[in-house]
Amino acid sequence: MSSELIRYKDICVDFHGSRLFSNFNLTVNLGDKLILKGRSGSGKSTLLKILLGILRVDDGEVFYRGKKVSSSNIWDIRKEIAYVSQDTDIGEGIVKDLINEIFSFDHNRGRKYHRKRNSLLEYFGLDRSIVYKKFEGLSGGEKQRICIIISVLLGKEIFLLDEVTSALDPELKEKVVDFFLENEDWTLLVVSHDNTWDRVAMDEVFVDGCEINA
Repeated sequence: MSSELIRYKDICVDFHGSRLFSNFNLTVNLGDKLILKGRSGSGKSTLLKILLGILRVDDGEVFYRGKKVSSSNIWDIRKEIAYVSQDTDIGEGIVKDLINEIFSFDHNRGRKYHRKRNSLLEYFGLDRSIVYKKFEGLSGGEKQRICIIISVLLGKEIFLLDEVTSALDPELKEKVVDFFLENEDWTLLVVSHDNTWDRVAMDEVFVDGCEINA
């Protein structure tokens, strides 16, 4: 049985009248840990958003578990993938209430997370009292860690991580990277300019507009 999970096939994307990707191809297998590298604006984040149906391609196809990604299956795909965006402004209000709201959705309801939430807060250097603070009042690094914690609590094994360590100090960067690499079964597709992700366990994919070397 094939271990192929995600496949970008002959992807073409135009952005503001210019071609960002031309005949882009990439296969991600189960358990792969890939970091997308390239200059700013080369389209790394775009690749994550295409998979989730946030952005559309101008030509080409994306496959997930052997099936073409389309409007008919995109919601099922999103249920299997944890996406942590570089935009950490996921809402306003008390942190605990934001988390509870996420776990009130049908596909998350019934999942027990309070004990694991507390252990993750401790691991990522956050006091438990942070859940009683307003999310919009947190620092950039605190927001990043809360978003990471939420993604893990969802219990998924496929992670799209977009610049998730950019606001963290070196020690916390190491902890985040260590955490995600400890689970061999997880599939990671990471966008980052942070060399903390430069580990033997990570395979580099160099993206530069329409050129790719994997």
